[in-house]
Parts: sequence; structure tokens; C-alpha cells
Amino acid sequence: MNAFKQDFVLTTDSYLLNHSVGRPLKTARQHFETLFFSPWQNSNSEPWQEWLQVIESFNTSLGRLFNAKASEFCPQVNLSSGLTKLVMSLERLERPNAVVLMCEIDFPSMGFALQKALPDSCELRFIAKDLDITDAAVWQSYLTADIDLVFVSHVYSNTGQQAPLQAIVSAAKSQGTLTLIDVAQSAGIVPLDLTQLQADFLIGSSVKWLCGGPGAAYLWINSKHIETCQPKDVGWFSHENPFEFDIHDFRYHASALKFWGGTPSIAPYVIAAHSIEYFANIGSHHLREHNQSLLNLLHDSLGDAVVSPKLENKRSATAILDFGSKQQQVLTALKRAKISVDVRSQGIRVSPHIYNDISDINRLIKVVESC
Repeated sequence: MNAFKQDFVLTTDSYLLNHSVGRPLKTARQHFETLFFSPWQNSNSEPWQEWLQVIESFNTSLGRLFNAKASEFCPQVNLSSGLTKLVMSLERLERPNAVVLMCEIDFPSMGFALQKALPDSCELRFIAKDLDITDAAVWQSYLTADIDLVFVSHVYSNTGQQAPLQAIVSAAKSQGTLTLIDVAQSAGIVPLDLTQLQADFLIGSSVKWLCGGPGAAYLWINSKHIETCQPKDVGWFSHENPFEFDIHDFRYHASALKFWGGTPSIAPYVIAAHSIEYFANIGSHHLREHNQSLLNLLHDSLGDAVVSPKLENKRSATAILDFGSKQQQVLTALKRAKISVDVRSQGIRVSPHIYNDISDINRLIKVVESC
């Protein structure tokens, strides 16, 4: 029996939608009551000091997960907001004819945010959607000397592909190009050591493989850039001392919290910090190994239908399946069997987590083979 399954709230026979929303820990509700409601309900004083300890825990857990300093993380309400704040803080992108590179298959919200946040003088350039973004040579061909910032999704949700991060970061550094990594689809399930990678910036969220729910995104700033970043969207929690209350004296916080802004949300981070700590204790390498072993089983049985990458170093934590003319029939059968998956342009998406096991994959295979 899967020892981890008992720790999570699972409501369907086989939940394989982890690329969309991860399932909550059973302890999340009590943890929320203790850390959010108790300070609010059971004290005659304001709960801010206790609430702010939650944010410290959130950043510390992220530091453990990604092998980075807690001071390099800043909570954000979502990736689009974090991305907007970041690019508006970079003086380099204000220069005439600056260029930002991203892929046509990046999540559209990221493109929308960049189009509106970048100065009119900045060019947003795209890697064509029909190219193989798992191939380092493709990235190297686009990383010309005029690129100021490259936006890289660690993995791509609709194709199940993984970008060659180390090769991209190395190529970018050789050109003096800044690197921004999006880990929304990979955080927790694909190991990432930020101290080793030495990218410049990162954005991510907690809603998917980290099972922390929506509203608990984050921005990571490599320490070497914290001082030079000048965020424009600020508030009292961007201040060096938020409780100083001198309207004539704003000083940026010395850490990545300079990107925090006004009165912060606390509730989402209570749940997310608890969940991230749980997964940090397991370790991303173990999570990845378990996920890939289940995907290997799927590949072995349904290989002809798998349209996502076959090689482990090129694939994400999601398998994409295309059954051609039987696609709708398969989807209907899976829904009837209470096997939770979804479908996008490339095919049916299947994403097993630590609480899934061989029985979940065997059930899916059996249903498919009956169609």
C-alpha cells in the first residue's frame, strides 16, 4: 500500500490531475485553524506578529525545497503579478531596443503579463511553437547577443516537455543574458537546485505539485540582483521597516521582500508553507523517482499513444496521450471509471503524484484497453 496516500484528501478512485491542482494534506485544515484563526480569535492584541511568522516559514520551506536562501524569496499572489513586478524593476529592460525571449508554447498568462509590463521600446521575441524546446541547440540558436532576458518554463504543461535548464542558463551567461525560470509546473516534482543552477530570477506557485492551493505564489531573486532591482509596485511591506510609518522616508527592504507590496495575504501561505515543508522533507528526487516509475509503466503499456517525450531527461511529470479517433471514447470511459484526467490541444494529460501508485496506473490502462 502507498504509505503517503493516507496523508491526503482524495475524493476520486484515481486522481491524476496533479498538473492542475494538487490534493490537500489532511492536516491542512487543523494547521490553518491553529496558525491563522487562533491568533485572530484568541488574543486581545493584533495577530500580525504571529501571522508574519507564517511568511518566514513559507520562505524557509521554499529555501529547503530549492536549496536557496530564504531571504531570496518573496510571496506573490500569482505568477503574473510577480512577473510584472520583476520586469518593471529591471533597469536593463528600460534601455532602447531591449529584447526579451520566450516560447510560443509558454503559458499565455506569462505572455500577456510581459506584453503589458515591458516598455513599448522592448521587443518580445518568440521561439517558434513547432521547434523542439527539449533540444539545447534550439535555445542556443535563439540566444543571440542582443537578448537581454530569456524567460524559460522549466516544463510545459500542454506538451509534457522539460527544458534543458542548465544548458540554457550556461548559454545565456556566455552572452550576458539574464535568465528567468517559471517553475509553476515543476516545483516539487522535478528537482531544482538554485545554488547549483545560478539562474537570475524565478517565479512559481504552490497550487499544483506542492498541493498548497491557489494564492501562494513566489518570486525568487538571486542575491546578486537584490540590491539593483528597483520595484515600482511597492507598499509598506516593501519597506525596510514596515512598522516605521514615516510617509517621507521609503527605504527598500534589504531582502527579496522589497517586492512584497502592500498589506499581504496570510491565509494562503499558512496552507502552502505546511504543504511545502511536507514535500521538502520527502525530497524532490524521491518525488521525481516515484512519478517517473509510474509514467514508465504507462509508457510500457500505452507507448504508441504517448505523444510527450519518451526520454526521462526530456519529459516533465505528465504524460500526454492521443488515441486518435478513439480520444472521446477513452475520455468518456475514464470519467465513468472516476479516473481524473483532462485534455488539451496535444492530448489527454495524466500526472501521478506521491499519493498515486501502480494500482492507479493499472486501472487507467485497463479502462483504455477496454475501449
